[in-house]
Amino acid sequence: MFHITLYTFFLIFLSTCQNEKTDLLSSSEVKVINNSGVLKIVPGAERLPQYYDLIKNKRVGLVVNQTSIVRGVHLVDSLIKAGIDIQLVFAPEHGFRGDADAGEKIKDEKDSKTGISIVSLYGNKKKPSVKELENIDLILFDIQDVGVRFYTYISTLHYVMEACAENDKPLVVLDRPNPNAHYIDGPVLKKEFSSFIGLHPIPVVYGMTIGEYAKMINGEKWLSNGVQCELTVIENKNYSHDSFYELPVRPSPNLPNARSVLLYPSLCFFEGTEVSVGRGTETQFQVFGHPSITSSYFFVPMPNHGAKSPLHQGEKCYGTDLTTKTIEELLNEKKLNLSYLIEMYSKINKTGKPFFLENLFFDKLAGTDSLRKMLMVKTTEKEIRASWKNELENFKKLRLKYLLYE
Repeated sequence: MFHITLYTFFLIFLSTCQNEKTDLLSSSEVKVINNSGVLKIVPGAERLPQYYDLIKNKRVGLVVNQTSIVRGVHLVDSLIKAGIDIQLVFAPEHGFRGDADAGEKIKDEKDSKTGISIVSLYGNKKKPSVKELENIDLILFDIQDVGVRFYTYISTLHYVMEACAENDKPLVVLDRPNPNAHYIDGPVLKKEFSSFIGLHPIPVVYGMTIGEYAKMINGEKWLSNGVQCELTVIENKNYSHDSFYELPVRPSPNLPNARSVLLYPSLCFFEGTEVSVGRGTETQFQVFGHPSITSSYFFVPMPNHGAKSPLHQGEKCYGTDLTTKTIEELLNEKKLNLSYLIEMYSKINKTGKPFFLENLFFDKLAGTDSLRKMLMVKTTEKEIRASWKNELENFKKLRLKYLLYE
C-alpha cells in the first residue's frame, strides 16, 4: 500500500513539473493481473519512470518500428506527449511502419504525423552516420525481436551500438519479451558465414531478450575493433524466459500471429530453398509446399501485403498445413523441428527439381554449410543434432553471464 501511495506521489510530481505532459507514466508500474491469474508482463518501454531521467532535457534519437507500442500508442507519440525532444527516427528492415517486404530497400522519409525525419538503417546503409548523430545526445532502441539469429533486428542493434560507441553516445535499450526464449537450438554461426542475417557466433535460437543480447554484444566485444558502448537496459517486469508472451503487433508483415512466430525458427530455413512458406497467403510461416510434389493439401501464393512477388506466384504448392498446431503444442516442442526440412528435401530430390537456391542463401541462414551437406547425404535428425551439441553447450555457458531474467 505504501509503495502505491509513494508511486502516486511521484506521478503527481512529474505531471506538475512537465505541464501535464507525462500521461505515459500513469500506470506503467501498477501491478496488473491477467486472465490467467498471474502478473501481467510489462515491457521496458512501458516503464517510463525507469528511464525518464535518462532522456529528459536530452536530444533523443529513436530506433523504432511498428512494434514500438506503449499501451496502444506508438512510442514516438508517447514521448512527444511527455515533452521529450526527438531529433531523428532510425528505421530497420520493413521500415518505420513495418509494411515493407523482406529484403526491400527502405528510403529516408518524414513521418507524416509528426514531421520527424526518418533515416533508414536497411539497404545501402546499416548504421547511423557521424553527421546524423551530431545533434543527438542519446539513442533509445525499442524494437520487438523474435529471438532467432536470422531475424535482422539484432543486426541493426549491432550497428547502432557500434555507432554509439564510435561517437560517444549512450544507448538505452527498452527490453521486450522474446517469444522464443524458452529454448536454445540450432547450429552456431561460423565466422565465414557471417552476414546481415547473422553476425555473431550464436545458435539459430539463442534464448535471450534483445536487452540481454545487447549486453552480450558489448561484453564479448563483438563490435568493430572491440569497441563498447555506454549501455543501459530497461528490463521487462514480471517476465522470465519461460513466460508466454503473445505479441500485440506483428513484428514483421509475414509473421501474423503467435503460431507463425513459434514456427518461424524451424520454417525459415526454407527461405534458402525452392519451398514456399506461405508468403503470398494469409497463413505465412504456418504452411509450406512446392509445385512438384503431391499432397492432399495445397495453397496458391498471390501478391499481398508484405509479399509483392511471392515464390511460386499463381502456382499450386502442395505440402503441409500446420495451422492446426496449437500454441501449447508448439511451446512444448522446445527445439527446432528438422523433420519438415528432411521430409521436403527427400520429396523434392526425388522429382529431380532443385531444392536449394543457387546462391546458397541456405548456408547463411544456417550459419554453416554443414547442415546443407548433411541433408544431401540423408543424415538422420539425431545425427544432425549431435553435430552441434558441443557448440550449443559452450554457448549456454557463455549466455549465463548476460541474463537478466530467470
